[in-house]
Amino acid sequence: MPETAAPMNSTPLINLLVSEERQALLKSLAPAMPDIILNDRQLCDFELLATGVFSPLKGFMKQMDYESVLDRMRLESGELWPLPVCLDIPENLASTLETGQSVTLRDPEGFLLGIMAIEDIWPLDREKEARAAYNTLDPLHPGVDYLYNKSGRFYIGGDIQALSLPIHSDFKQIRNTPAEVRKTFEKLGWKRVVGFQTRQPIHRPQFEMTLLAMQQAKANLLLLPVAGSPNPETLTISPA
Repeated sequence: MPETAAPMNSTPLINLLVSEERQALLKSLAPAMPDIILNDRQLCDFELLATGVFSPLKGFMKQMDYESVLDRMRLESGELWPLPVCLDIPENLASTLETGQSVTLRDPEGFLLGIMAIEDIWPLDREKEARAAYNTLDPLHPGVDYLYNKSGRFYIGGDIQALSLPIHSDFKQIRNTPAEVRKTFEKLGWKRVVGFQTRQPIHRPQFEMTLLAMQQAKANLLLLPVAGSPNPETLTISPA
């Protein structure tokens, strides 16, 4: 369902991209740090963190936030939050790291994206997370499948300093950060907005639902098509 309309700029945005001067310093320090190569899912999370989509998070979740989200769907500070945003790593890598240490975050080609200060390292409980986050242990569920078959056995959490964003060759004109979207709202004079997130072209009932939400809220509409790692089950578009 579309979200409830809200006034613009009601939530401060986190921007983890550092200045050029800071970039130069971090790049000079990076060769001495252990490397973590991010997979496709982790790259998506990194970009959402860096650009403020996941505000107020300033990095991958630490254990207190993780446990709080699983137990009550809220961050430790009280903000509503539905799912963990964690960086999983294999056990052999976790055994070489310790809290207080910094690591580089790189894409699969080795391009430096950011620096993360490790504040927590802990083993994940797959069954607990699957039940709390997805309410199922069904191996066909994409979240459960990732936990059991693709995720590392340990999480690390801590703040991030972002040097660059992942490179995309497609849909460049509509890959807007939250700050850029807000500037568009200001330019258009939009004061109230309802958002609708869709992973497929919207069907007629969904189209009518969004129009009704706009009318009831006296608001404009923001469509949010999902981008990232696809669920194989959603690749076939069914007729409306």
